[in-house]
Amino acid sequence: MQQQFDPRNRDILVNINGELIHRDDAGISPFDSAVQGGDAVWEGLRVYGGRVFRLRRHLERLIASAKALAFDEIPKPEAIADEIRRTLEANSMHDAVHIRLTLTRGLKLTSGMDPRLNQAGPTLIVLAEHKPPVYDKRGLRLVTSSVRRFPPDCLDPKIHHCNLIQSILAKIEANHAGADDALMLDPRGFVAETNATHVFVVEDGTVRTSRLTACPEGVTRAAVLELCRERSIPHEEADLTLTEVYRAQEMFCSGTMGELAAVVEVDGRRIGPGEPGPMTTRLSELYAELTAREGDPLVAPPSP
Repeated sequence: MQQQFDPRNRDILVNINGELIHRDDAGISPFDSAVQGGDAVWEGLRVYGGRVFRLRRHLERLIASAKALAFDEIPKPEAIADEIRRTLEANSMHDAVHIRLTLTRGLKLTSGMDPRLNQAGPTLIVLAEHKPPVYDKRGLRLVTSSVRRFPPDCLDPKIHHCNLIQSILAKIEANHAGADDALMLDPRGFVAETNATHVFVVEDGTVRTSRLTACPEGVTRAAVLELCRERSIPHEEADLTLTEVYRAQEMFCSGTMGELAAVVEVDGRRIGPGEPGPMTTRLSELYAELTAREGDPLVAPPSP
């Protein structure tokens, strides 16, 4: 799986601290904390029919992560939402849009890790692109990575930070193996997530997903679990071993950028029948219905 360039994004405007700049001219200072050490937090959001799905929850997670990293200044959620709206309107974006929202600690007086060197900030970046869901819904192939996810006593996964080297290293392994993505384990050998998404398995009618021990709190993950509760679909959060993955009747991953997508092979083992199963299909349809009716309206529909 490799994303492709969408020509509609050739002349998009990027919002950096409220200034809308052509993508070719957009940039941040080499003294910005994101450049110096990945000292930033981020969110991925998706726009459906002018509505940002679960905007409040995404902004809550962004702000909570910034608080955990002891940012001195954090914009109000209303101010961030307004910059998202301005960006979407400036780019005439209304549907099938993905937003990469980044908040850095800001500018340093001189190069160095010490946050006391930050005297100006934060830096807010709103990058909106025309981008339909990126995964092939016919099914993904995964390989297990040698790179492990950190547990909370090393680096709490509830901090949605921008230092993504673990994910990048795992993705490199998947690329070399000819797989779509990499499955990542925690230090105990239990399944955490992929390099980019949460994972679910279906066994005997029960939808199971990893506990939040070595993977972040996912907005899409939470939506899937809510749908299970609302529809009385048996579900649980548990420690999952690779053997439980290999023997699952179905498997799928979840995330804002790719929504829900079936996994049909892991480490050369075919999962279930090797195609999207009935539970994956049902939850995908329920999720599509949810995103079609729920969201914060930020952009007016285009003129007829």
